[in-house]
Amino acid sequence: MTHILIVDDDSAICASLSLLFKQSGYSSVKAGNPEDALHLFRESNPDIVIMDMNFSRETSGDEGLDLLKELRKLSESIPVILITAWGSIDLAVKGMKSGAFDFINKPWDNRHLLRSVQTALDLHSAPTFDSISFSRQKLDESYDFSNIIGEDPQLLKVLDTAGRVSATDASVLILGSSGTGKELIAEAIHANSARRNGPFVKVNLGGISNSLFESEMFGHKRGSFTDAKHDRIGRFEKAHKGTIFLDEIGDLDRGCQVKLMRVLQDRNFEILGSSQTKKVDFRVIAATNRDLDSMVASGDFREDLLYRINLISLRIPELNERRGDIPLLARYYIDNLRILYNRPNLTLESAAVDWLQKLNWNGNVREFKNLIERTVLVTPSDHLTVKHISSQLQNPSQDTGDESQHKTLEAMEVAMIEKYMILYDKNISKMAEALGLSRAALYRRLEKYGLGE
Repeated sequence: MTHILIVDDDSAICASLSLLFKQSGYSSVKAGNPEDALHLFRESNPDIVIMDMNFSRETSGDEGLDLLKELRKLSESIPVILITAWGSIDLAVKGMKSGAFDFINKPWDNRHLLRSVQTALDLHSAPTFDSISFSRQKLDESYDFSNIIGEDPQLLKVLDTAGRVSATDASVLILGSSGTGKELIAEAIHANSARRNGPFVKVNLGGISNSLFESEMFGHKRGSFTDAKHDRIGRFEKAHKGTIFLDEIGDLDRGCQVKLMRVLQDRNFEILGSSQTKKVDFRVIAATNRDLDSMVASGDFREDLLYRINLISLRIPELNERRGDIPLLARYYIDNLRILYNRPNLTLESAAVDWLQKLNWNGNVREFKNLIERTVLVTPSDHLTVKHISSQLQNPSQDTGDESQHKTLEAMEVAMIEKYMILYDKNISKMAEALGLSRAALYRRLEKYGLGE
């Protein structure tokens, strides 16, 4: 049975937490001050610690931080959840920097607290693969990563971590350049989680204006503002019992970061135009190609929000870092395109695969996929050669700076969009996915080239 150490100078708080944990199948011991806490920690060997930050009239939280440091001397890995009525941004950040797993304000929500406890326990006990037997086959025996192609050790390390954290409710931050496959990793974490039968809600935060942020994320009631002609369900409500994927979180405005932080911390919000509080149950996965640490240093990104979304971080390697996966990716895309375009005899010569491995892939896997598909679309022959593929490069390594070249690239982009408009009957979602663009980016291109209605 899981054993919990509760540390709080308020006996009523200790009794309430003890009853909550008992009803959830946990045993617990209680301490009213740091000295008793350290004694019970050594004596009872708990699996997790839930502790207050203040044990006298002092409300700075320094007493809790000092106790946390002492606990860390006794155990570097045991999960510690901080809980206090005197919460502040600085205190939360200090606690997380000192090794706390989570920071929860009083009065707490029972479900949120229990979920945090279970997530901490799951991560603490999660197994790791033996480096000797570490392989793609081993991963595939345990998880479903069928949509992610590759065997490079760097990628396998990412998949191993993604698989292990998928069983928890831990927040995950996925880092990587554009086109590396951050969304695929997010989808895989959801697909391998206990929430797999719930919704997976994707939000491109870079495509939502500041004025529409609350309406998009929290929903609105009819008449709450001038153009609110109907009730709208927000993204967080849609993600109830599932996962919300916050893409391009580094592009979020500071004002919107405050609103996002609040719902991530409290797991509730108010619908725009309503005073009723809506409680939601979701798992959050975020992604960005920005350097959030630098943005925190420059004041462009909130440090407390970074700690809230960054419980587990995954950095996706660029295609240039895993060139050995290019033959696998090439075969995978050719196999799919045979079916998609009804070209059963489609092949790619081996010399072309070797040539593809030597290219500089600034756009990563997305650029690679688009190049292969673009070549298939414009090449009558079913046997693709280096000449066929090289003619479709949109980002040649030698940049001439010639304006005619720029016009040619734009013309090719227009041609590609027009082809997909016909192929997918103007279905924006399918077009965007096939082109490797967000819906917002595709809309901007449609407007730029006059390809709307």
